Amino acid sequence: MRSRKDDRILSRGTMANMRRGLSQSLGMRQELKINPRLYQAMDLLYMPLLDLQQHLKQEMMANPFLELAEPIDEEEEEEQEKEEEKDEDEIDWEEILLNGFETGGRRNEFEEKEAYLPTPDAPPDLWDHLREQLTLTRLDPRRRFLGEEIIGNIDREGFITCSLEEVVQSANDWFSAAEPELWEELEPFNLEEAEEVLAVIQGFTPSGVGARDLRETLMLQLRDRDEQDTLAYRIVRDHFELLVSHRWSELSKEHGISPQDVQASADGIAKLDPKPGLKYADMSDNYVTPDLTVEKVDGEYYVFHNDSTLPRLKLSRAYREVAMDKSKFQGDNKAFIAKKLNSAQWMIQAIEQRRQTMLKVMHFIVDRQREFFEKGVEHLRPLTLREVAEHIDMHESTVSRVTNEKYVQTPRGVLPLKFFFSSGLSTDYGEDVSARGIRARIQKLVAEEDQKKPLTDQAIVDILKKEGVQIARRTVAKYRDQLGILAARMRKRV
Repeated sequence: MRSRKDDRILSRGTMANMRRGLSQSLGMRQELKINPRLYQAMDLLYMPLLDLQQHLKQEMMANPFLELAEPIDEEEEEEQEKEEEKDEDEIDWEEILLNGFETGGRRNEFEEKEAYLPTPDAPPDLWDHLREQLTLTRLDPRRRFLGEEIIGNIDREGFITCSLEEVVQSANDWFSAAEPELWEELEPFNLEEAEEVLAVIQGFTPSGVGARDLRETLMLQLRDRDEQDTLAYRIVRDHFELLVSHRWSELSKEHGISPQDVQASADGIAKLDPKPGLKYADMSDNYVTPDLTVEKVDGEYYVFHNDSTLPRLKLSRAYREVAMDKSKFQGDNKAFIAKKLNSAQWMIQAIEQRRQTMLKVMHFIVDRQREFFEKGVEHLRPLTLREVAEHIDMHESTVSRVTNEKYVQTPRGVLPLKFFFSSGLSTDYGEDVSARGIRARIQKLVAEEDQKKPLTDQAIVDILKKEGVQIARRTVAKYRDQLGILAARMRKRV
């Protein structure tokens, strides 16, 4: 007979075993899962016009239900219809659909042509240009090798980035490791040889290349102009620090001439190139294709989508007619066709939604920034992404994607959409003014100032306050630095 105590012990053991085992339970919880098509729609909003063109080309290659609706005249339309009828007689569309689009059709011909499109050659860079000149010199192989080492240590601005001692050491180390037998027969490279080769390279174009600092590159450029005997050359060579500090009075005393003559020489020096190598920086074509156009017609501003280079998508008539006869397709084939057809329809709707969203955003910008279009950048009003988002009833992140890397052609030039967004400063008359507009106002004030009595930061603050703009002196100094404007003392003319 089992006691009550034994039952309790057995019950505890059974419960312990149950805790260690597997169990199932029902519960409810909320999870946020984003549809993959939502990601695609966000990507479409983010893409600039040229990227979108490439994306649509890839989509057309992957989905036979898509084709571009090119704008054509009536004669071309009749010819196209005849060509399509001819193609339909020659191509078995049903075979293409059922076998994964691997047989026949214009698609394969298109892919073959795409594979052999010519690629433009990249323009020669600074190092290519210098090496080409090195091969034309009469240097012996030993010094030409040193020349390669020196050119390899010149940066994109045209300056040598290490000492000649390091160049010599690097050349010796490489030769001793790569050609040990030949190295035993040669004398090590020395600093005198490196100086000779550097002098040759400093005679290459662009003028001033191979310098060790700004002072040297200016001297090289003046030398190439045969101006070694000029005041400008002596100022750079002997009193460079005074030149940089604009200390005209001290320079005039050093050279026994008037401050005006010193400043005239300094003006000539300022026309030299402080970064000569950038002439051969990447010169690849970076064209901007505006996504939108703003035009003024009869006193009103209108916004147009620049879709002349982006033809509208449409469903392919040939594939659509095949897909309509659903009795021929069963199982996987039917599901595949339905998937491709739905994807094509969704893509057409997404592109149109992108187009309409961009138009809404630009319409609001034009209404808000009308003063800018009429009077210029000084009248640009502050604007945030949130304000636009609230007006068009969309999320702020959507507006950010729409405006990212997008450009608009306006009567005031081609501008990025981000140009119209700026923080604001308060004014006495109740309306905020854009920070970008304030920077433009500062730039104009400096351009129109008396150069013998340039405006200080505090003087600019006082002028802006008279115009109703509340701004601190440190903010003026920050905007001036952003514009690349020197302090008043450095701008002063004598």
